[in-house]
Amino acid sequence: MIDLGLSKLALIGVVALVVIGPEKLPKVARMAGSLLGRAQRYINDVKSEVSREMELDELRTMQQEVQDAAKDVESSIARNLSDAEREIKSTAGDFDVDPPYSSFSAPQQQIAAKAKSFRRKKLARTTAIPTWYKQRHGGKSHLLSGAARVSRYRPGSKTPHSFH
Repeated sequence: MIDLGLSKLALIGVVALVVIGPEKLPKVARMAGSLLGRAQRYINDVKSEVSREMELDELRTMQQEVQDAAKDVESSIARNLSDAEREIKSTAGDFDVDPPYSSFSAPQQQIAAKAKSFRRKKLARTTAIPTWYKQRHGGKSHLLSGAARVSRYRPGSKTPHSFH
């Protein structure tokens, strides 16, 4: 960049005052300032755009490297799995080997039956109990709030209070 000191700026100001004149100097200075500001913003935009493009390019190369590594890992796993299957088939030979998923069918049915039983029991617990059943088996048929219960069953109380 250009190194402008105070003496050089003063010299430029004096030359501009002589060449342009005192009447037009403020307008020209404002215009020069706005043009300089626009130029700086444009340069900053170009710099940020270039840096974004560089970062984007780096990210693309990194993404490609990760995808290549993932493909390598996937192919090595597939290769090891096929080798293991080949070994199992060669050693199993005479044995009757069931597929691993066939052993899960019975527990799945048991789990479904237990879930159905659990839902039925929960429904029985959470539904309202009929009043005739409560009266027959000594269950509460009417609930009192805490304050009403204290007032009703207070030891010094002669007459039970009724809250309706």
